[in-house]
Amino acid sequence: MHIYESALTVSTAGIGVLGAGAALAAAGTAVGLRKIDYQRVPQVAMLSAAFFVASLIHVPIGTAPVHLVLNGLVGLLLGWAAFPAILIALFLQAVFFGGAGILALGVNTVTMAAPAVAVGCLLGGATRVKSEAVAAVAGFAAGAMGILLGLVLWAGVMTAACPEFQTFSQAAVVAHLGLAVVEGLVTASAVAFFRKVRPELLDAPLAPARLEISDA
Repeated sequence: MHIYESALTVSTAGIGVLGAGAALAAAGTAVGLRKIDYQRVPQVAMLSAAFFVASLIHVPIGTAPVHLVLNGLVGLLLGWAAFPAILIALFLQAVFFGGAGILALGVNTVTMAAPAVAVGCLLGGATRVKSEAVAAVAGFAAGAMGILLGLVLWAGVMTAACPEFQTFSQAAVVAHLGLAVVEGLVTASAVAFFRKVRPELLDAPLAPARLEISDA
């Protein structure tokens, strides 16, 4: 699901997409930082690390292995804070492994964090209901939707940057459909686990950010 900067810098439209992605990522990150409670910073850091590690876990689906993303789970647990969490993880990927390149950091953040926020807003409430079955279905839907929405954005960006990428983008989306099922199962399992062990984590995105000022 990564968009490589080399694929966007070859055209004027691609450069415009890079600029728009950077602006949207900055705006989303600013909103996310404003909504982070100081006491939740360790949670944001842990989920950013989980997102980073997930990229190293490859799943053999189809003709080539794909890696986990977990943006649906991140969205359920962090809400808007998914933007800074995913931005940091993608930056570390770019620094340590090359990744898709620093120039594409903004657009990749948007294609993965925007679906995370959408999933958190749409399905977060369903993971907190009393019914275990409903929560499990919501968890599966969150994981699958996080991937599917990300794929749609990814394909849209690639096509907007260069219309010749349309056929390739459509084929890549189809190839990643199996990953959506795997992500759904992983996210559903995680939701069931958190409901039993740390249910307050699922309520965290609803908590207003607080700024604690110590007496000097």
